[in-house]
Amino acid sequence: MTYEEAKNLAKKYRDEINYHNKKYYEDDDPEISDFEYDSLLRKLENLENEFPELSMFDSPTNKVGGKALNKFDPVSHKVKMESLHNSFSRDEILLFHERVMKSVSNISYVVEPKIDGLSVSVEYMNGMIYRASTRGDGETGEDITENIKTIKDLPKNIDYKGFLEVRGEVYISTKNFISLIESQKLSEEKLFKNPRNAAAGSLRQKDSRITSKRNLQIIVFNIQRIDGENIKNHKDSLDYLKKLGFPVPPFYNLYSNMDDIFKEIERIDKIRNDLDFQIDGAVLKINDFRQREALGSTSKYPRWAEAFKYPPEEKSTKLLNIEINVGRTGILTPTAVLEPVLISGTTVSRATLHNEEFIRLKNIKIGDNVLLRKAGEIIPEIVKVSQSFSESTKFDMPERCPSCGCKVIKESNVCTRCENIDCPAQLIRNLIHFVSRDAMNIKSLGKNIIENLVDNGLITSPIDLYKLEVNSLKGLERLGQKSSENIIAEIKKSKHNSLERLLFGLGILNVGKKASFLLSKRFKEIDNIVLAKKEDIMQIDGIGDKIADSLIEYFKVEQNLKVINEFKEFGVNTIFLENSVLEQKLQNYTFVLTGTLPNYKRNEIVDIIEKMGGKVTNIISKNTSFLLVGDNPGSKLVKAKSLGVKIINENDFLNLIK
Repeated sequence: MTYEEAKNLAKKYRDEINYHNKKYYEDDDPEISDFEYDSLLRKLENLENEFPELSMFDSPTNKVGGKALNKFDPVSHKVKMESLHNSFSRDEILLFHERVMKSVSNISYVVEPKIDGLSVSVEYMNGMIYRASTRGDGETGEDITENIKTIKDLPKNIDYKGFLEVRGEVYISTKNFISLIESQKLSEEKLFKNPRNAAAGSLRQKDSRITSKRNLQIIVFNIQRIDGENIKNHKDSLDYLKKLGFPVPPFYNLYSNMDDIFKEIERIDKIRNDLDFQIDGAVLKINDFRQREALGSTSKYPRWAEAFKYPPEEKSTKLLNIEINVGRTGILTPTAVLEPVLISGTTVSRATLHNEEFIRLKNIKIGDNVLLRKAGEIIPEIVKVSQSFSESTKFDMPERCPSCGCKVIKESNVCTRCENIDCPAQLIRNLIHFVSRDAMNIKSLGKNIIENLVDNGLITSPIDLYKLEVNSLKGLERLGQKSSENIIAEIKKSKHNSLERLLFGLGILNVGKKASFLLSKRFKEIDNIVLAKKEDIMQIDGIGDKIADSLIEYFKVEQNLKVINEFKEFGVNTIFLENSVLEQKLQNYTFVLTGTLPNYKRNEIVDIIEKMGGKVTNIISKNTSFLLVGDNPGSKLVKAKSLGVKIINENDFLNLIK
């Protein structure tokens, strides 16, 4: 290869890696697997080693991929949060060991699992959490203090009053990830691609209420800084962290023999599918801190640690058929029916094909052999066609809904939709959404009861809920007189909800909770929304093209208008219940919350502020009206004081809204 060819190839690799760095670290939306990314980075490393003059200061081989986002306050790391260099074979691990042996002797390594999550720093002062931040680019991260406090297994108070900074990996357990994916499927949200993607997306929310619902967990694996303790090695540091109440790696064993190290790496590989969190490798760390100091670091990696990455398991199987599932908002999703194959410890016979565009780009045909893997070792996905046959058949999306037979609308190559609100396939999902807390809030109607009602033919649409009677319920399984009376009482109570709840409950594409409130506040009655023109809708601050188009299309469907009229006939309120005094009370005020309030949960306070016309953000600025402070406030309190922002407590807030 000539120098000019190498130069062009290096630029190509750098551009690809920088693109995927942004998708992975900043957007939390990776497009390639970790293994494919690592292989790409290794190609660039090899090229720069072969042509040293190509090595650049800002090359992806010399820096961590992420950067702090401007939606969070930046945090400068006193101790750089480095990445790990990866090995993919026994020989590469031995080369790492040989390099270490040239500088230090009598080495012992701690081997521990490499958790696949989001790396964070958590700082403690006077025994309490002072600040938490993401890794970012290793030198500057994002302040996520309020969000980190929602992690239940991270101690909020520790029996150590000096300064302590720890590093850990925030993750979502396999069980919680599967539950989250099922919930996203039900509400037809964009699915997280893997547990790491889910953990990162959840932790970097501006609204910590969303973070708290995700049941995130953390494993702390390093002391970054500590005052007043003289800890000399890594194993002792993990023992000390465990004593303070931190969740540490479930196993971290000490070895001085390379054969024993390889046995441990193999052991971890064999049990990784049995763990309740995802790992993508094993990590070797020199135990002695003095030896670590002697070895130092490169611009990106510590020279005293190495990660062994496990390759993803991929297997080929036959695509037998493609079935169509109809979601809550009528979106048709193709699903691959596969010849069963054992992969990553479980038998897989189905995998999502996402949409028509995905099938077209990968040129997938029924009858092909396809290469299958599990994204994040959990969600089955088709990587590519491994073998195509002359008898394989091209797939086309149906012209009519497979559930109700109505003609479908092809909105784009990634979205085909059934617009019939009475489509049976959408029914249960529609009903679950309709009765949910942010919609009509019918607390007594859970998923099992709704399925029971549908199975017994008592409801075929949301309007049928208002036709139910106690006598028709109490004969059903697990429903007696009292529980039936409670259900009917809750349904009757929901008739008096304000319009925004009904509008959100209809499940109109792109029309979420906030948009429903803004629309209801602006148009006052549902008839006004039905008749509204696109230009009138888009005059509302916070409402864009997609929402306006969705509303217009929804109310073009005659069946949907019929349902609206039926709600009116059964006494369901279709008017915005506005209290003008409350609306004006906090108008033009912006609040930031920090700490734990004595008598209110965070989401309760946020609801009060928003209903009174105020706004809640997560970022302190000179435009912030009030910082509402509870117990154990974070770094926001310091910043508010420096900016002259008015600081109030719960009692002050209650006096403000009286």
